[in-house]
Amino acid sequence: MKLNKIVFMVIFLITASLFGQVKGKVVDGDFPLEYATVTLFSVNNQSLVAGVVTDATGSFAIRNVRGGNYYLEVSFIGFEKKIIKGVVVKNRNSVVNLGTIKLISGENQLSDVVIKAQKSTVVNKIDRQVYDTKSFQNAQGGTATDVLKNLPSIAIDGQGEISVRGSSGFVVLLNGKPTQGSIATILGQLPANAIERVEVVTAPSAKYDPDGKAGILNIITKKGATNGSFAQLNIKAGVPSIEDYDNVDPVHRYGIDGTYNIKKDKWDISLGGSYSRNDITGRREGDVFTINQLQNYKTQFPSDGERSTDELNYSGRFTLDYTPNTANNFSVGFYAGKRKNERTADIYYNNKTTSLTDETTIKTFDYYNENLRIRDGDFALGSFDYTHTFNNKSKLISSVLYEYTLLGGPTTNLNLGYNDPSIVYQDEYNTNDNPLYGTRVQLDYEFKPFSFGKLETGYQFRKLVHNGNFIYERRNNVTNMYEIVPEFTSIVNLDRLIHSGYLQLNGSKNKWEYAAGLRLESMNRDFYLKGFDLPAENLEYDYVKLFPSASAQYTLDNNV
Repeated sequence: MKLNKIVFMVIFLITASLFGQVKGKVVDGDFPLEYATVTLFSVNNQSLVAGVVTDATGSFAIRNVRGGNYYLEVSFIGFEKKIIKGVVVKNRNSVVNLGTIKLISGENQLSDVVIKAQKSTVVNKIDRQVYDTKSFQNAQGGTATDVLKNLPSIAIDGQGEISVRGSSGFVVLLNGKPTQGSIATILGQLPANAIERVEVVTAPSAKYDPDGKAGILNIITKKGATNGSFAQLNIKAGVPSIEDYDNVDPVHRYGIDGTYNIKKDKWDISLGGSYSRNDITGRREGDVFTINQLQNYKTQFPSDGERSTDELNYSGRFTLDYTPNTANNFSVGFYAGKRKNERTADIYYNNKTTSLTDETTIKTFDYYNENLRIRDGDFALGSFDYTHTFNNKSKLISSVLYEYTLLGGPTTNLNLGYNDPSIVYQDEYNTNDNPLYGTRVQLDYEFKPFSFGKLETGYQFRKLVHNGNFIYERRNNVTNMYEIVPEFTSIVNLDRLIHSGYLQLNGSKNKWEYAAGLRLESMNRDFYLKGFDLPAENLEYDYVKLFPSASAQYTLDNNV
């Protein structure tokens, strides 16, 4: 054993004698710098050899350094880095003493520390998926409709109709406030640049109205994040159409939208507006036929002509948040917009009736159909919210919302001579006027009486008045007077009153998230229908129902 120890000590001393060390002391003026970083690099390949930090006296020592040429870097936060060249270490236990190394304060060297991180495009929660709209660059300069086109489970057809998971039965919230008017009208006038995120609520809790069978879309608009002013202006322009389909008028595609935010201490104010023109060129070519087997003939309706759309949107928005202290928050919001959509269909028809027996022509009738459908969409949303946070972190939230929308507009339909438009075969006109007035009052209370979850309870009041007048007229070619067409003319009125209350439990433990709730709802609905020459019908529907809900989620691996 003694022999082994002696051999080991001899080998250790021989090996140690082959290496050298570099030492010194780092100071700031007359004061030693503790925890300064000292790094030794090889001159040959600039590779890192070793590194140490200084002790309380500012001293350092880098041991077991092989013989060679080196340079030394000394650094400390708030000081300029210093590089010492020409550090030569020889064999045979040589020691290189660099003496005192003085660092110079770098007062102007560091102005800001910027930490950048990128949000996840999608965040999955127990009842919803949250999409960050900044990730959808192709929607910038467009509308909320363009943003929704990027989201899975949401489809938008060529007419702008929206479906969620294949169903049109869904609810749209704007900053958490329900809207009852035309969804396509509202989304088509909300600039994409004003949207912060979109939440797709696929498993609504008892807190939400049970109207949306396919789910809920909650669109959150931008607000100020820190003190200061922020302005954003976006301009878009469309290039000329590749194919104009021989349309009479050229299309116009351009728009502008702007946002201005002011945030200072207790106040957060946001203003915005938008204007856009988005025309669509189009053409219709078709060949439809019918067969009359009783009279043994076939009628064909080949058609060809322009089918284009002119669309104009403009809107304005205003929000104001006032937070006098950590316990109270007041919020006022107003959003209004106007939309005009004109769809032109100028189609030439070449009707032909032939015999099924010998294919001889029985008769022909050529005419020109001029059809113009105008849809005007106006809406206005106003809301007031107040939130109070108690000392025990529970919250009382109250909200009042008023909504007005109007969707209507005339449609004209003219059947004229094929080559002579002064010949009028048929002249029809129909229009509708159906304003909607909605009022909503909501009171919610959140508290955490249990360690395993938070309770939410509240009361909601909803009132909806939706009146519609539908008029269809046809011109008498003898008197040149428009006459009512009774079978297509009617009055339709809807009044609905809803009271509801709910209780909801939300919680999480380990990797589990869970929620369960119960909603009690009472509704009174009056439906009035009156045809032009028919007696009026009053249809009433009242109910009291319970709507339970429950959901759970387990996260295998959370890297967000």
